Amino acid sequence: MNSRIPLYSFIVASVLFSFRPLLSQNPANPDLRTSEEKHLRNVHQLTFGGQNAEAYFSADGKKLIFQSTRDNLQCDQIFTMNPDGSEQHMVSTGKGRTTCGYIYPGGKKILYSSTHLAGPDCPPKPDYSKGYVWAVYPSYEIFTANFDGSDLKQLTNAPGYDAEATISNDGKKIVFTSLRHGDLDIYTMDADGANVKQLTHELGYDGGPFFSPDGNWIVYRAYHPKTEKEIAEYKELLKQNLIRPTSLELWVMKTDGSAKRQITNLGAASFAPSFFSGGKRVIFSSNVGSTGGMGNFELYAINLDGTNLERITYSPGFDGFPMFSPDGKKLVWASNRSAQAPHETNIFIADWEP
Repeated sequence: MNSRIPLYSFIVASVLFSFRPLLSQNPANPDLRTSEEKHLRNVHQLTFGGQNAEAYFSADGKKLIFQSTRDNLQCDQIFTMNPDGSEQHMVSTGKGRTTCGYIYPGGKKILYSSTHLAGPDCPPKPDYSKGYVWAVYPSYEIFTANFDGSDLKQLTNAPGYDAEATISNDGKKIVFTSLRHGDLDIYTMDADGANVKQLTHELGYDGGPFFSPDGNWIVYRAYHPKTEKEIAEYKELLKQNLIRPTSLELWVMKTDGSAKRQITNLGAASFAPSFFSGGKRVIFSSNVGSTGGMGNFELYAINLDGTNLERITYSPGFDGFPMFSPDGKKLVWASNRSAQAPHETNIFIADWEP
């Protein structure tokens, strides 16, 4: 969860920015949904300005954690806020680049990844002369801290990228993506960083993992190169700490790594999956059907067996990083809608209509 590479800054930069009449343009109707969005009601904007994304609920639904370049930050830092947008506070160090914030059950601790041990400056942006690529910075490590950012402690200390971490609802396990064994695979570890276990072994990128509400399943995104050309390109880019994310499909597996199965076959960049509160469906973002560049990203839902694909959002630009509140009554996500500047991305929340 599921960039959770800090991919949204790359994606929104590639999406054609445009305006479309929203219901909110009628002053009598503050709802920022579009007319086609039948599952959403009372869509409200929580952040204003910069690039904001990866907003995730706490286990009790009373807090959100997210990453932002607000206030002229040069690269992402981690913030917390209430679900109504109040009490926004930066809780990361303000150094390096951060990503993938999450709140431990109980609400007293947070989890995020940061490059700050390698230096206080933002790491260099990827080399776009190689085409559309993401950087998987080897200086990313996973940290825990108190909810206010104090008492920072390092959980991972392995060669290569460690990021994209989320926590099971019982607070016992963390799932994350790591390059520690030479490929981008998914691992679990205890909440204190002990007992690391590798779950995926297929050549290619496996990432953005989220636990199901009952803790029995993990949903993730994956790119597994097949042809000799694809394999050679993947390995060459990985040597440079880069990947090309133009083809990602969604997979599920049990939390011990067994029973892996692919649930999408869209031939698109599908990412940021998380579970519905009942655990029977998955909500995610995809640019399926887009032409030119990375195109338009919308939210979709799908059953765990790959049936009943349904489009959720209808807004130009980018809609991504969806997550339901624990009771399933609220949906939070990042969107370009109502932006005041090109590529501005904000956090939105809505009531969910089944």
